[in-house]
Amino acid sequence: MSVNAVAPGPTNTLLLDIPAPMRAQAAQMTPYGRIGEPEDVANAIAALCLSDGEWINGQLVFANGGFF
Repeated sequence: MSVNAVAPGPTNTLLLDIPAPMRAQAAQMTPYGRIGEPEDVANAIAALCLSDGEWINGQLVFANGGFF
């Protein structure tokens, strides 16, 4: 059994209820120039659940597109 945590950055969900100028500023703070989508976070979680990720344990995985 493994235990990991995923920490998303700004993600395009109802929880990111901020004005458009702040969204644009947050998007500029990633190398991709965009806000994350729920699928981006889900893909990180899925990767940890695959057999290829079985050796990853006790980690905090930042699924934030390089947000700083």
